[in-house]
Amino acid sequence: MHIGCNTSPHNKAVEYLNNLINIPCHIDKVINAQSSEEKQKNRLRLTTTIESIRWLTLQACALRGHDESLASKNRGNFIEIIKFMGKMNESIGDIVLEKAPKNAKYTSPDIQKDILNIISNQVRTKIRKETGDAKFCILVDEVRDASNKEQMEIVLRFVDIDGFLRERFFSIVHVTDTTATTLKKEISDALGRYDFHIHNMRGQGYDGASNMHGSWNGLQGLFLRDCSCAYYVHCFAHRLQLALTAAAKKEVSIWLFFSKLNSIFNLINASPKRHAELHSAQRIEVAHMVATGERDTGRGCNQIGNLLRPGKTRWSFNFDSLCSMIDMYSSVTTVLENMVNDGASNSIRGEASGLLIAMKSFDFVFILHLMQKMMGLTNLLCRSLQEKYLDILSAMDCVSTTKTLLHTLREEGFVILLSYVK
Repeated sequence: MHIGCNTSPHNKAVEYLNNLINIPCHIDKVINAQSSEEKQKNRLRLTTTIESIRWLTLQACALRGHDESLASKNRGNFIEIIKFMGKMNESIGDIVLEKAPKNAKYTSPDIQKDILNIISNQVRTKIRKETGDAKFCILVDEVRDASNKEQMEIVLRFVDIDGFLRERFFSIVHVTDTTATTLKKEISDALGRYDFHIHNMRGQGYDGASNMHGSWNGLQGLFLRDCSCAYYVHCFAHRLQLALTAAAKKEVSIWLFFSKLNSIFNLINASPKRHAELHSAQRIEVAHMVATGERDTGRGCNQIGNLLRPGKTRWSFNFDSLCSMIDMYSSVTTVLENMVNDGASNSIRGEASGLLIAMKSFDFVFILHLMQKMMGLTNLLCRSLQEKYLDILSAMDCVSTTKTLLHTLREEGFVILLSYVK
């Protein structure tokens, strides 16, 4: 009678006692357990976002997509890589994107920008630790981006605490104008945020624009007033290219040669049909030369290439263009001959005929091989001058070696050059 039915006071008291003894079921413990679980999910979501951004930035890929809606078949690199990680790991797939709470997805553009900013600050902090108390040099250039904004790149060159020469890309800064005063302020602000002092600067490397190299009102002059040891050096590779380009323009025959070379490139690459004909002619020629033993075989050999456009200021572009023309000379003449015979209009046939006559002339072939030999030597120097770990003594040694090789080519290489021309 005392125990009674299931709803009797005694049974209720026993139930209450059992609940009190069962500590894990207390309300505060349940709430804490749910909170801890949610924290773990949020941490995994955030880790997924961070690792996705790190991978995309390492590969220099854009994060955002043109259409990131649920109906889109391609929601952009960032969303798609999170979806991929979710497919590979169910514990991630069950908590990210649409399965995540609306207030804790960690995929918004603001979150992406915050994470990118944190990563960039960590990189710059690491560079600051590498530098220590050492002196440093700055390398600066400006370029206009796709949105027509002027962007300034800052590179630091220094000897780290272990005694190794380092060159580190430090920052990109948007500048409203390119006056020396504005550039100096932006550079000083960017360096000052990470405790780089101007009085520790020992070198400046810019191009030859007046706002950069001006002795009085240029950027190098303004920094020299604050630090007399920050000597300015005009980029050696840039100076070399400017000198070679200017020298080539002074010689009329060389100027005409590059003009013809550019016209050949434009005529053939203006039509996909002509481009396909060039590849077809090249395949036939390569197969014939391999069969007759005129070409070596092996990994990477005998690739079907393209004609490369000569550059106006990039000397290495001209060298690559000449090499492609020499390699595909017979194929190019074959395509031009077909255009002369089967051209769609008189203007195309006439232009192809004029270029064909120029290509088969001694002057064109002679200058083609002459410039290829000369540019091969200067291109090696140009690439050496752009090495990260090059010092001034090695640079001068490379210049001296190149001058010697050019002199040898001039004094002793004419007979060999003519054999190539023939």
